[in-house]
Amino acid sequence: MIPAKLLKKYTKKSDYTYTLGAFPTFELLQNHPEHLKEVIVGSQVKEEIREKLERACGQMGIPILENDRALERVRDKEACIVAGVLQKYEDCLEEKSSHVVLVNPGDMGNLGTILRTCAGFGVRNVAVIEPAADLFHPKTLRSSMGALFSVHWERFASYEAYRDRYGEGRDQYPFMLKGAAALHQLQRQEGRPWSLIFGNEASGLADSFLDVGQTVLIQHTGLIDSLNLSMAVGIALYEFTKGEI
Repeated sequence: MIPAKLLKKYTKKSDYTYTLGAFPTFELLQNHPEHLKEVIVGSQVKEEIREKLERACGQMGIPILENDRALERVRDKEACIVAGVLQKYEDCLEEKSSHVVLVNPGDMGNLGTILRTCAGFGVRNVAVIEPAADLFHPKTLRSSMGALFSVHWERFASYEAYRDRYGEGRDQYPFMLKGAAALHQLQRQEGRPWSLIFGNEASGLADSFLDVGQTVLIQHTGLIDSLNLSMAVGIALYEFTKGEI
């Protein structure tokens, strides 16, 4: 347990972070309770939430601290009355499963939404190529609604590092405006794991990805330059998981 006086707003250099809100905190309790060090609640927390937390945390020996001042220091908005103190941890991908690969995603809201979308479509492996938005920032955790804790994830210094570790025996699909195959017309070999590869929100994927696997284009009208990254991932996952959910 971290002393209340030492709790402060999250920084990337910290070895712990926070799940801000009851929902992501319960997701953490359900999926990775071994990394939850304590739960902070405010004096205004609803009794039903307090009782549920006390049952779940009590079974696992996780302390609950009621401390409005500590909560005020760590939260980013007044409405938050529950915060979990999360010890950062590392994870790794499932080698034989399909993956979503995010190359230099820059927006924490997008990153969290993509994690949640992947969980929703049953694709529970996400590779993040750095530099990238912070997976453990409370904003990412909140926008994922705790989905980070129900998927496998792994960070890599480069796409080549990911490919060298997981590229063999899988089909790779970079999504690009210069994509050679329209998504709805794509011919795929069934029974093989795949990697859907997406670039940064502003710059997309570099032209070097034109030589990686089968490039794919999500067609849209000329009224926009491109789709939002999280929207593109959602569309791609819908097409790739048809009939599997």
